[in-house]
Amino acid sequence: MAPSQVVQETGGITETELKQLLVGKELYLRDGYLDNSLSFNEYGHLIGHSPQGSYTLSAIQIDRVRITKHKVTLEGARYGLHFLGQMAFEDSSSAFDRVRITPNKKEVKITIDREMVVKPKKDKEAKGSKEHTTGKEENEKGSKFWHLKRASTPSAEQAQPAQPQAAAPKTAPEPEEMSEADQLKASIAATTEEERPADPKSVTTTVSPAHATQVLKDALDQVFAQGLDERMMASLPDFWKLYYQAVAAKADYRPKDPAVLRQNSVDQKARLLTTFAPHSNEFAQANALAGTPPSHTVVGPDGKAAEIAVGRPIGFGLDENAVTSIRKAKFSPAIKDGKPVPVLLDLVVRFRILSKRTAVHAEPEPADKPAEPILPGPYSVPR
Repeated sequence: MAPSQVVQETGGITETELKQLLVGKELYLRDGYLDNSLSFNEYGHLIGHSPQGSYTLSAIQIDRVRITKHKVTLEGARYGLHFLGQMAFEDSSSAFDRVRITPNKKEVKITIDREMVVKPKKDKEAKGSKEHTTGKEENEKGSKFWHLKRASTPSAEQAQPAQPQAAAPKTAPEPEEMSEADQLKASIAATTEEERPADPKSVTTTVSPAHATQVLKDALDQVFAQGLDERMMASLPDFWKLYYQAVAAKADYRPKDPAVLRQNSVDQKARLLTTFAPHSNEFAQANALAGTPPSHTVVGPDGKAAEIAVGRPIGFGLDENAVTSIRKAKFSPAIKDGKPVPVLLDLVVRFRILSKRTAVHAEPEPADKPAEPILPGPYSVPR
């Protein structure tokens, strides 16, 4: 192996190492991007736009890894989390199934640009060691140098006209003679369109393969979470955080505010005044997913839903839809000692499998429509 190849490859990451990091791991897309074709720059920031969804639709299984000079290409499938009905205080070690939601014969493709490893440009030494001087030595020789240049009587060799010389054939400069920016441009230009970085303007260069490897690992950590790590948990909406806090404590949800009362301790119970039809989604419908997930809801003195926590999740992004619908609902507040007070309700939202004639994204019923017990929708349960 040539010395230049050793310098370029030492400390670099291999395809085998990437497979060990990604294949077979429980991964989530941190930002919940839903497109099946995603490109990220070398820092792990999305290039372009993609709709975002619940983390329960963001589980990713990587099956194939390919690494080239300018990018990493990952191919696999997206999975949805279907919860199996456990409450927070019950065993959650097997609380959900991972269900493939990427259609057969299709795949999720993710690319991440790479920082490019270049060869350092060599400093060209001045021609003639006698002319390469500095400081006092240069001052001492300067007058002699200029005296020789200004001499009026040329030597015999200088008096003769210069003989023409054959022009040397032009050759492409060696990488060591090119600037790092020029090496990057030349490398991208010599690469096929498919293998070029998705965002060439953001690509940086380094002479250290180890540095390029660390940049790539940082980008992978920006794009993926291995399980629900601390950063992933911190990014979840409050209704999920409250659920997982209860899971960690192996206890049922309790409101943050101790002043929140229960329905059986007030003079007049809170009541739901409106009904609504929360959205299902294409993933739930394609997998025939239906259910009635309960949510714990604090109804404030103003008759609006305040704090909400997932009670028994259903997954597939439906819990988010349920919370959105609950926030739009209107309630009559609970009354104690003649004053409205905050109270805790359990609200259940019903998701059904729609017929082919029914649009998945049908408009919900208006939130100000009077509630009718015979219609499906959320209902309050004394607690």
